[in-house]
Amino acid sequence: MARTQTEAYVLTRPDALSGPMIFASPHSGREYAADFLAQAVLDRQAIRSSEDAFVDDLFGMAPEMGAPLLAARAPRAFIDLNRAADELDPGVIEGIARAPHNPRISSGLGVIPRVVAGGRSIYRGKLSLSEVDARLKRFWHPYHKALAGLVEEVRAECGQAVLIDCHSMPHEAIEAHTRPGQPRPEVVLGDRYGATAGREVMERVEAAFAGAGLRVGRNAPFAGAYVAQAYGRPSRGVHVVQVEIDRALYMDEVRVEKLAGFGGFRDLIAGVVAELVSGAGAAERLAAE
Repeated sequence: MARTQTEAYVLTRPDALSGPMIFASPHSGREYAADFLAQAVLDRQAIRSSEDAFVDDLFGMAPEMGAPLLAARAPRAFIDLNRAADELDPGVIEGIARAPHNPRISSGLGVIPRVVAGGRSIYRGKLSLSEVDARLKRFWHPYHKALAGLVEEVRAECGQAVLIDCHSMPHEAIEAHTRPGQPRPEVVLGDRYGATAGREVMERVEAAFAGAGLRVGRNAPFAGAYVAQAYGRPSRGVHVVQVEIDRALYMDEVRVEKLAGFGGFRDLIAGVVAELVSGAGAAERLAAE
């Protein structure tokens, strides 16, 4: 395997590509710089509530199975790589005029988040536009340049690319969006209601998670955000499925620590990844024939 590390991301490539699958984790970054923590009103524990903790570890076996894995290093509370670079929040950035209504910005979850989980403010005041531009230049653009290059590279080699955008979701968010008496999904797959992935691709991803014994939902309450919108082009052979996994399955959300059974759950996800990589590779070979 080949590993490329920059201040923005870690990209691990397989020795040989097994098919069109790509795995990426834009929210599992956990390198909290001292100057960022000094700006924040929250302590290190509270600020990590926005982090998709350990998701890059859950999918860390993908390169061994023949699929690249791109993982962010900067934390989501510092910069959100699943937002457009122009989703700038005037509530936290100086010199930004109010734009047309954007629910993500309004809730404090723009590309530079104003709040963490529970609506808790990150900063005492506002950030300068020059500081925000520097963050975008150092972290957002390199990550997306790497992701876009990876997608095109795989599509050119395999005829299509299937990006699994890996995330985790707070347990309470699932409870809040599950109707009484209905089974609570443990995994939510988002393709923006069919816009970012072909039907067969979505069915294959759903079958892999369901086959591992996980309850799977689609598009509610998470249908996919910027990465799915920007990269998902099924008509051009680029499919994106956002995957949200219930954090309570593998971590203590309050302490931000792995549960004792983390290794077993990681093994379960390894089975899902193996099914996706082998299944996608078989589908690609069949299409070529």
